[in-house]
Amino acid sequence: MSLRSAFEVFRGYRHPEFHIIQRRRRWAILSGTAIVLSLIGLIWLGLNYSIDFTGGTLIQYQLQSDASVEDVRDVMAAEPYGRAEAEVQIVGGDRVSIRTTALTDLSATERTALFDELATQAGISADDISAQVVGPTWGEQISRQALIGLVVVLAAITLYITLRFEWKMAIGAMVAMLHDVVITAGVYALTGRQVSPATVIAILTILGFSLYDTVVIYDKVKENTESTAALGKDTYEGVANTSMNQVLMRSVNTSLVVVLPILSLLLFGGDTLKDFAFAMLIGVVTGAYSSIFVATPILVVLKEREPRYQQLRARLESRPGERRLRSVAAAETATEPVETAPATVGASAASKPSPRPGQPSSRPRSSKRRPPAKRKRR
Repeated sequence: MSLRSAFEVFRGYRHPEFHIIQRRRRWAILSGTAIVLSLIGLIWLGLNYSIDFTGGTLIQYQLQSDASVEDVRDVMAAEPYGRAEAEVQIVGGDRVSIRTTALTDLSATERTALFDELATQAGISADDISAQVVGPTWGEQISRQALIGLVVVLAAITLYITLRFEWKMAIGAMVAMLHDVVITAGVYALTGRQVSPATVIAILTILGFSLYDTVVIYDKVKENTESTAALGKDTYEGVANTSMNQVLMRSVNTSLVVVLPILSLLLFGGDTLKDFAFAMLIGVVTGAYSSIFVATPILVVLKEREPRYQQLRARLESRPGERRLRSVAAAETATEPVETAPATVGASAASKPSPRPGQPSSRPRSSKRRPPAKRKRR
């Protein structure tokens, strides 16, 4: 594809002609590899839960100096405290919030020394620092409610797609959504990034985005496959592939528009926003991929097993090849009636070639002279 053609496809002036459905084995291998790696990360490495799920200590105080997040983090990571993984945020420009693991492994003297260093850095008294123990109950409650909400949402989505389209499309959509969740969780496990409540919220959000893209594609597939004229010329697989090419750039452009603000949050947002943006970025990318390369190929595999479409494929495959079609067309052209010469022209005259320009015609010319008059006798 030339650069001009690619630009026309990007602008929507023409539709691409990619063999997306026909190469579904490639996408299955790619998705399967990603899922296997994600499961390996989840089983062997596990998820790095924040203190909202595991419990810990929340330290808060007012900032009276120009200390930055890195300065506070250096104090927490210094020996003998060893809290390099502490989450440090400066809220509102003058409010420091530190989330770290429980300080029970530190002695009373070490805890006092830690608070003194933080107070000196912030320009306040150590008595102005608030420290409270955060139990895992809140995180467990969020996880339980999120799991219940996920099950309810999946059931509602399955019912909606079944009533709006059919149950086979609902299966494809559910597999695509589970595909997105597993890969997103696997990326968190492989990268070691902390799972916070913002991550759970982001995962639930990306499910809605993935479903939106899938429904748009399914609607186009249903519209084209219900056309008798389209199915008379191609199989269900071919019509579905044509439908995918018709809405491909719409899906890609929609995903790009969503990715741009997410990247801005990931690059310039705070720690909480970055956790949310990271999960959203992974989810949007995997959601756009699964809607195109997972949901629709699964639908085609299920639909091609129906007797109706099996008969359609067999009928189309039994048709002569392109060379045979050309020979038949040539034979039909040869048998078409042609204009014949007048009946007065003989067969021998019709078979003779026409004279070239400048050559005398071999055909005798009729004389227009009158016969001589008879002489009278005297």
